Order: sequence, then C-alpha cells, then structure tokens
Amino acid sequence: MEISIPNLQNLKPPLGSEAGASPWLRRLRLFLTPFSLVLALFLWEGLVRLAQLPAFILPSPGRVAARFWQALADGTLLRHTSTTLLEITLGLLAGTLLATLIGYLLAKSPLFEQLFAPYLVASQAIPIVAIAPLLVIWFGPGIFTKVLICALIVFFPVLVNTVVGLRAVPQDLRALMRSLRATPWQNLRYLEIPAALPVFLGGLRVGATLSVIGAVIGELVAADRGLGFLINVGRGQYDTALVFVAVFTLVTLALLLYGAVIYMERRLLAWQSEPYKRNGNKILD
Repeated sequence: MEISIPNLQNLKPPLGSEAGASPWLRRLRLFLTPFSLVLALFLWEGLVRLAQLPAFILPSPGRVAARFWQALADGTLLRHTSTTLLEITLGLLAGTLLATLIGYLLAKSPLFEQLFAPYLVASQAIPIVAIAPLLVIWFGPGIFTKVLICALIVFFPVLVNTVVGLRAVPQDLRALMRSLRATPWQNLRYLEIPAALPVFLGGLRVGATLSVIGAVIGELVAADRGLGFLINVGRGQYDTALVFVAVFTLVTLALLLYGAVIYMERRLLAWQSEPYKRNGNKILD
C-alpha cells in the first residue's frame, strides 16, 4: 500500500531559524560571538589589574591560559576530561532512552499516566544535590553513581518533551492513518515520530547541557577523578586558575553537546525546510 500525504510539503522551518535568516545576519552572528569573547577577556584583565586582586582570588586570563597548557601538557586535563565525558555520555544515553520509553507510555496510556505521573512530578521537587550523597552511600563512589545522577537529571526534560510531542500530533492526520488502516508500527514510524521529533529534540538540548551538571555534582560529592574532582583539588590548594581551567572545560563540553544536538536536529528535520520528495512523496508501502 502506498500513501501520499501532501500536507507534509507545506511544513515550513520555524520562525527565526537559520534557514530563514539573511546572509548578513548570519555573518553578524558569527562576528558577535568572538567579539563578545574578546571583550569579556579585556574586561576580566582590566578588573584584575585595577583591583590588584591576588591570583588565588581572581587569576588573570594569562595565568589561567598558562595553567591550562600546563594541565594539558602533563596529561592531567585529558585524563580527568575523558572520565567526565564518559559519565556524561552514558548518563545522557541512559536518561534519554528511559525517558523516551516512559514518555511514550504516558502519552499513549491515560491509566499509566494517572498512576505514575504524580510520582514523577513529585520527584522533581527533590534537588539532585540533596540525593547525590545518598546515591554515593548506596552505590559507592564509582562511575555507576555518576552515570545514575546524570541519567536522573536528564530524564525529566526529555520525558516532558516526549509526552508533549506525541500529544501534539494533529488529530486529522491520526484520523487519516486510521482510515488507511495503518498498523501501530506505521503510525509510530510515519506519523508520531516525525511529528514529535522537533519537540523531543528540544528536550534533548536541555538534557544534554544538564548532563554536564549531573556529572560534576557526582564528582564533587565523591570521586578520585573527573573535572569535578579537579575543581575540588584546585579549591583545596587555592589553585583558582586550575578551578577556572576545569570550569571552562565543562563549559566547552556543554557547548559541544549542545552543538551536536543542533547538528542532529538539522539533519533529522531537513524535511521541514524542503519538500518531501523521496519516492514520489510515498511514505507508506
């Protein structure tokens, strides 16, 4: 059976997206980012010089850069960064998979939602920093605890966006699929996933950045490696430059993860900006 849904051709990219931006505006955005970074460095350097702050209070950008190269050269930064990145990756994958599965069940089953949604919402009232010490006591200070904390902090935003995305599927398209006697798998693959994907990826953006926070919280509570551990070492030794190095590395990881989700979003949602022409607009066979 072959079905063509011309409505998909009328979908447009979201307002304000890169696809709709003019070339000069895109060039301006590319210029503003490095300009704002250079300006921030100048202001930082000026504050240190004018206030004559000691290095253990606020090190200069040059001192932080020198500490960065030192930590990079002796392998300290790479060793701790690789540990944190592994925890982030595993936690993000675990939290996303679990949230997607439970979100689908909540969206499809009112009974399941009535039973479990109140507990899921109530769990978000407990700060992750409050239960992190308990998780360390229960499961030990190993990598599993950090991955679990990452998964917990990623779980809720992805869950909510999964439910919202699935419930935002137009009812007329659902009726069309029913009239064509589409199977549950065909409904999921050709209707629900494409319709929910933009909202789901929005939740994944949030989850990707929060996963960095989850890993650091676990490492700050109990760890012998990782960027959070490096922050503790720098704090204990009054090596504020090392703390800045670890923090900037965490920011870089968060930006890279966010950029990876943006890239994946552009690849997966290319059909929103171009007519769906594959196989002559035939989406079911």
